[in-house]
Amino acid sequence: MAEQGAFSYRILIGLLGAMLAGQALAAGDSKEMYRYIDDKGGIVIDRQGVPSEFIGKGYEVLNDQGRVVRVVPPAPTPAEIAQRKADAAQASSDAQLLRLYTSVNDVDLARDRKLTELDALSGVTKGNLQALKNQQAALQARAADQERAGRQVPADLEAQLSNLRDEAKRLDQDLDRYKQLRERAMSSFAADRARVAQLLGTSR
Repeated sequence: MAEQGAFSYRILIGLLGAMLAGQALAAGDSKEMYRYIDDKGGIVIDRQGVPSEFIGKGYEVLNDQGRVVRVVPPAPTPAEIAQRKADAAQASSDAQLLRLYTSVNDVDLARDRKLTELDALSGVTKGNLQALKNQQAALQARAADQERAGRQVPADLEAQLSNLRDEAKRLDQDLDRYKQLRERAMSSFAADRARVAQLLGTSR
């Protein structure tokens, strides 16, 4: 019985030793190492991984022979993030331009159509304004006749003159707005034309 117990004990010790040896081998058989820069600017190589405070700086993964197998770049800075957003917005704008225009001549045609439209609106407004001023002048002459005759200007005539003044002010504002729209259209189409020429590698 004593010999059987000693034999069982030796088996248990052997199994325990084998298990510990296997764990040690596994721990020492990690195939990847991590190389990063610490807070002092030193290069660190570690099998355990990269501390969280250094991950944002980027790191390299090495194989068991010390060769780089993967590079994890640094996290982008706020300026880089802003630049990427700007680049994405520019790319989207460029794609839209190329969907609208296949040449700078297309831009010129679109510009001319827009300016013709604005000029037509402006022309109609000027005509309406002139007609309104003629009507206003006639009413003012009637009002002056009443005053020269020593009579009070009728209330309805005063109201008509007030309405005409308000309408003339509105038409003047419309003319200013069309002028501003024309200037903005010229500037916008000039920018689009230059960008399309740049994208297509042509000047006309």
